[in-house]
Amino acid sequence: MPSKPEILNRGTVARSRLFRADEIHLRFSNGEVRTYEKLCTGGPGAVLIVPLLDENTVLLVREYAVGIEDYHLALPKGAMDLGESLLEAANRELKEEVGYGARQLKFLKRIHLSPAYMEHGINLVLAWDLYPERLPGDEPEPIEVVPYPLDRLLELVMRPDVCEGRSIAALFMAREWLAGNLSLEST
Repeated sequence: MPSKPEILNRGTVARSRLFRADEIHLRFSNGEVRTYEKLCTGGPGAVLIVPLLDENTVLLVREYAVGIEDYHLALPKGAMDLGESLLEAANRELKEEVGYGARQLKFLKRIHLSPAYMEHGINLVLAWDLYPERLPGDEPEPIEVVPYPLDRLLELVMRPDVCEGRSIAALFMAREWLAGNLSLEST
């Protein structure tokens, strides 16, 4: 494996309320020099939760996504608050978006949507042994909660309203964990 490129220069080229874009000048181990741009993160991080109502039922949410200008079906997710652990954030988001808390939460994996040009990653968390509890959220309208059987996972991910890659990856990983094919002790 080659050594990491040397960062020659880095600076912010654009900033909005939500995003910052940096330009990074790199020198690779073979002497090649290139300039890249990447979207940078802010805040303490984010969580995406796989809420398991039982061993075969996952709870999804239908909400509006401005990126695709339409409603879509995905797993609940949200930003971590300052000073909040990722498991605390997952349980809070679960209560806000789905109306359940979890007695059992387990970190699954940190994934990145597009590591070639985005710094942002999200922490996948399994949640089970659920109990009803609702906290007020920051959503602009009520979120529809949709239970779905995991034994119909392929049918689910082929639906046109299921398009978020992070949710699809987390659902397959949760199914493998439930089947005993994935040990979380190694993550």
